[in-house]
Amino acid sequence: MYGEDHAPTVADPARIGYAIMALDRWWGDVKVSAITKATCRRYAAEREASPGTVRKELGTLRAALNWCVEEGFLLLAPFVWLPDRPEPKQRWLTRSEAAQLLRAARRHKKSRHLCRFILVGLYTGTRKESILSLRFEPHPTGGWIDVEHGLLYRRGEGERVTKKRRAPARLPRKLLGHAKRWARDGGWVVNFDGSKVGSIKTSWNRIKRDAGLPDVTPHTLKHTAITWAMQCGVKLADAAGFFSTSVEVLEANYLHHHPDFQAETAAAMDRRA
Repeated sequence: MYGEDHAPTVADPARIGYAIMALDRWWGDVKVSAITKATCRRYAAEREASPGTVRKELGTLRAALNWCVEEGFLLLAPFVWLPDRPEPKQRWLTRSEAAQLLRAARRHKKSRHLCRFILVGLYTGTRKESILSLRFEPHPTGGWIDVEHGLLYRRGEGERVTKKRRAPARLPRKLLGHAKRWARDGGWVVNFDGSKVGSIKTSWNRIKRDAGLPDVTPHTLKHTAITWAMQCGVKLADAAGFFSTSVEVLEANYLHHHPDFQAETAAAMDRRA
């Protein structure tokens, strides 16, 4: 009921769908009364997935139960235990590693579309789903690149505003040059023979293996873009707007890369000594 009635009203219904598919394989016809801390822990132990994925799936189960209470299908929702939230990944690419990844993408015909994906990710820190939905003209289901004014719109005109923000960003000069060449063909920014790319899982696994970077994910591009900006001394407020995130997130996860990180305190300690 949660998937059929509630999921279509959210910004990313597919995320709920993927979680429900995984949950249903294990929970099956288990009754609500059997949902306990012990059964949730057993699900986590038997589910062959990362703690972060398991947490999202059980979070969907919790949300579905609470929704059923709100809608009057249940009187009470049982407690749903969740694994601890994993520590945020700090992996980012050096300039040479980024070059390795691009070279690996160029080498194979079935991976060359990832060159555009990588460049947009490295220059703007845009998330995977938003990059794959980019076109060169406005459309209701995703963002677009305005090469005339040098702007990247991460969200489509008909899409809802979510906690991911997806605010516009000014295109860096080098990326704008690439975008103007890509725009001659129109259509999707990242495409395979002109068609929209739905998944990059297979091609991404190929290039990270060929590049010798087994721990790199598409989200690593966002971490890399923000890390490089911090290393260049960008102001937090400017970076927050450009990368469509909050100053609090930057302070918690990236500020230590900034050349001014704790500089005044360290200088004061030197004077004191």
